[in-house]
Amino acid sequence: MDIASYEAYCFDLDGTVFIGDRLLPGVEQAVTELRRRGKKILFLTNSAVHTPLDCLNRLAAMGLSCREEEILTALYVSGMYFARQEPEARLYLVGEEVMRRQMELCGVAVTDEPAAATHVLIGMDRSFTYEKLRLGMTAARSGAKLVAVNPDPVCPVPGGYIPDTWAIVKALEIAAGKPSELVMGKPSLYYAREALHKLGFAPEQCLMVGDRLETDILMGTGSGMHTALVLTGVSSRTDIERMQIQPHYVLDTLADIVLPGIIHERTS
Repeated sequence: MDIASYEAYCFDLDGTVFIGDRLLPGVEQAVTELRRRGKKILFLTNSAVHTPLDCLNRLAAMGLSCREEEILTALYVSGMYFARQEPEARLYLVGEEVMRRQMELCGVAVTDEPAAATHVLIGMDRSFTYEKLRLGMTAARSGAKLVAVNPDPVCPVPGGYIPDTWAIVKALEIAAGKPSELVMGKPSLYYAREALHKLGFAPEQCLMVGDRLETDILMGTGSGMHTALVLTGVSSRTDIERMQIQPHYVLDTLADIVLPGIIHERTS
């Protein structure tokens, strides 16, 4: 199947669309051309520190316009999961202040009392402390279930990486003496179902494009979408064989999607 013939395109953000505060090469060209062709676009991020509106404003500052409904964040998906599936839940939050704001927008109850929590929702926290670890552990040892916003160990930034949600999840699992029970972000099928519902197309009509094999590509293949690994972020060509996760396409930049005759579907 030609890479430009899908009805809908899902783009990861960090490492795929931008790094830091700059768009990556080929992004504006690809998105503009796909919109011109009438394709549906959805931006998917595992971010635990941004709401969809935050992402919209961030993209606009880089010169890429979109609508809020074209953005799906793992933090938003987490809030909607609890609003729909566990409406009686009371969350103790281990993460940045934006988590509380998103949960409130989703109508999910939050508690500051560890012993009163039914779940501990864990996200990236750039001011994580020993006291936050102790309080999250207390909630978990009092019976609360551990839930991760995403499974990302690191986040790409200009010049390298910084620790992400999964590093904090592992610290809490060890302190609490039990594993996390849910992961809300990519590659979870719950996240994939949210994305496909927003797009309104069958999985085989959608292309998932991202820079991480173990999240973006795994979620796409697991939900029936076709997938493209872009080599501007975390995963490399050598990782494909090492991890045995096979994307349908490998791209140097997102511009490869709209440049004719460059990309052919992988057959191995």
